Amino acid sequence: MSRRSILRGFAALASLLLVAVLPGAATAAPAVPPPLPFVSQLDLSCYRTEGYKPPPTAVTLSHLNPVLAGLPAETVKLGAREQFCVPVAKNGVIPPPGIVDFVRWVDLSCYRIEGGARNVPLTLSQLNPVVRKLGIQDAQVTLLSPEQLCVPVAKNGVLPPPEILSFVRHVDLECYALRVLGIPGRVFPLTLGHLNPVLADRPKTDVKVGNARQLCVPVAKRGDEIPREVLDTLQWLDLAKYDVATGPSVIGPVTLKLTHLNPVLAHLPGEEVTITEPVQLGLPVAKNGRIPPRD
Repeated sequence: MSRRSILRGFAALASLLLVAVLPGAATAAPAVPPPLPFVSQLDLSCYRTEGYKPPPTAVTLSHLNPVLAGLPAETVKLGAREQFCVPVAKNGVIPPPGIVDFVRWVDLSCYRIEGGARNVPLTLSQLNPVVRKLGIQDAQVTLLSPEQLCVPVAKNGVLPPPEILSFVRHVDLECYALRVLGIPGRVFPLTLGHLNPVLADRPKTDVKVGNARQLCVPVAKRGDEIPREVLDTLQWLDLAKYDVATGPSVIGPVTLKLTHLNPVLAHLPGEEVTITEPVQLGLPVAKNGRIPPRD
C-alpha cells in the first residue's frame, strides 16, 4: 500500500471519528481527489474574451509536472485577458461523486504572456474516458513558447465551499503553443454541458473538435504555498486545448463578474467578462506515457 493510500485511510478514519463524537459534524469534508480520477475528468470549455488588461503584474513560474520539472523557472508579465475557461461534461457523462465536487469549481481566466522557446518533444495521450472510447490516437508534438497563463477565479461572487477553495485556488496552468507532427487528428463531435452552479442552467452546446493548438501544464507562482496533498494531485494536470466549431448560435451572451482566488493574485481588482460560444476545449492528457497515479 502506498504512503498516499495510508494517509488517505487515516484521514477517512479521522473524519468518521469526528462525525461520531461531534453532534454538529453531520457530514465530513471531501478529501483531496487522487490524481488520475480528478485529472481525467476535468474538461474546460474556453471562450474568447479580448479587451481587458489587468494592472501591471509580474509572476515567477516554476513547473510542477515530473516530465517538465527540469525546465527553469521564468518570470512573465500578465498581458491582456484572452480566454475564460469553465468546466463542462461531455455527452452527458457527469464526473463521479467526490470528483465532480472539485471539477465544477475550476474556472480559469487566461492572460497573454511571453517567454522563451522550449522546443520539447512530447507524446500526448488522452485520459478522459469519453474521448478514449472514440479511439483518438496519441499525438506527437513539440512544446514551443508560452502564450497564456490561466489562473483560478470565482464567478459572480459565488465561492467554492472552503474545503474545495483550498484546492482549486492553486490551479495555475501555463499554456504553450504546439507544433503537431504528422497528420492532424481527426475531427470528432461532442456535446458540452456546464457543471459550475453559476452556468448550470445554460443550454448544452454541440461542438466539433479539431486540431490541438496549445498544451497547458501545471505551474506554481512564487509566493504560493501549495499544501503537499494538493500538489500531489495538481502536478499531473495537463490539458491540451483543441479548436472547436459550433453550429449557428441560439445561445445569447452572458456577462459575469470574476474574482481572483489564488493568493498571489488576490490583490488584483475584479473583472467583467462576456461570453458567447466556446472557441477551444481543454482535454486532459498524459505526457510521454507518464499516467497520473490512481491514488
